[in-house]
Amino acid sequence: MSYLRIATEEAYAPAELFDLYRELLPDTDDIGFRSLMGHYLTSDAERPRFVRSRLTDLGETRLSEMDAAGVHHAVLALTSPGTQVLEDKHAREMATLANERIAEAVRKHPTRFSGLAAVGFDDIPSAVDELDRAVNTLGLKGLICNSHIKGHYLDEPRFRPLLEAAEALDVPVYLHPNTPPNDMIRPMHEAGIDGAIFGFGVETATHLLRMITSGVFDRFPRLKLVVGHLGEALPYWFYRLDYMHAGQVAARRYEAIKPLELKISEYFRRNIWLTTSGMPWAPTIMYAREVVGADRVMYAMDYPYEYVPEEVRMQDALPLSPEELKEFFQDIAIRVFGLDEEVLTGRAGGR
Repeated sequence: MSYLRIATEEAYAPAELFDLYRELLPDTDDIGFRSLMGHYLTSDAERPRFVRSRLTDLGETRLSEMDAAGVHHAVLALTSPGTQVLEDKHAREMATLANERIAEAVRKHPTRFSGLAAVGFDDIPSAVDELDRAVNTLGLKGLICNSHIKGHYLDEPRFRPLLEAAEALDVPVYLHPNTPPNDMIRPMHEAGIDGAIFGFGVETATHLLRMITSGVFDRFPRLKLVVGHLGEALPYWFYRLDYMHAGQVAARRYEAIKPLELKISEYFRRNIWLTTSGMPWAPTIMYAREVVGADRVMYAMDYPYEYVPEEVRMQDALPLSPEELKEFFQDIAIRVFGLDEEVLTGRAGGR
C-alpha cells in the first residue's frame, strides 16, 4: 500500500524577520532569545549556517531536500520564537508577511505545501482577525503558537477569544517550543541545556499542562491542539499526573487547581495530537501510540533544524501494517489539518 509522507512541523522564516531579530539582539534581556537567535543568526558553524539558509527558502532547495528524504508534503509554520518576542506593531506586520509568503508558496506548489497562520499575540482582536483572514482568505490550516508570549501562556483569560476563534474555525493550534522565559531558564542556560536538548521540552510541556489544568479544554471542548516531539515527555507521566492532580484537587492546596471534567491523560485522547518531530525512535513512537491512541500520533521531520533523511526510513520501518503506516504518515494529518487529498495527489490540478 502506498502513502504520502506528510511532514507536519516544518519551519519557515521571512528574511525580514531575521533583520528584526538582529536589531533586537544587542539590547535584549531575554536570555533564551539571546541564546537561541544569537547562535543561529551569528554563528559560522555548519549547523546554524545550514538552518539559516533553509529557513528562508520556500522554493527549489526545500523541495529538492524533501524529495531526497522522501517527504511528499510539508505543513509550514513560522519558526520559533516567531512574533512572540516582537513589539506589537512589528508582531502584527511579521505575522501578515509570513502568512502571505506561506500562502504564496502553497499556491505555487499545492501538492507540496500547506501552512499554519502566525498572529501577533499581544493584540488579541487583531490576532483573531488575522487568523480568520489567514484561514478563510489565504487558505491556511491552523495557528502556530511558539509557546510562551514574553512569559505569558495561552491559559490566561486574555487569550480566550483567540482559542474560541480557532475552535469555531475548526483549525488546530500547533504548540511549538520556545526557549524558556527568564524566570525558568537560568539553571538550564548555565548548563547549556536550555534549547532543543531539554529546555524546549520542559517549557512547552509546562505550557501544555497549564492549558489542561486550567480548564482550557473544558471551556473549549472541540479545540484541537497539536504538540511535537511526542508530547514533550508528558505521555510518560500520565499515571503520576492523573494521580497527583486528583490529590491536589481533593486537598485544595492550590487556588489554580480545580476539578476537571476529565483526567489529564484523557484530554490527550480527545483534544491533543502528537507529532514525531525530532523523535524518530521506534520504542518511543510505539509507546506514544499505545497510551494516547494510534489515531493521535503522526509524522513530522522538524526541518531544517533536524534534516536527517535516514530518520524517514527509520519510521517507514516501524512495526506497523501498511494500513497503519498510511494512517501515521498521511491520513491523520489530512484529518487534523483539513487537507484535501485530491490536491495532495495532484488530482485537483496541482503540481
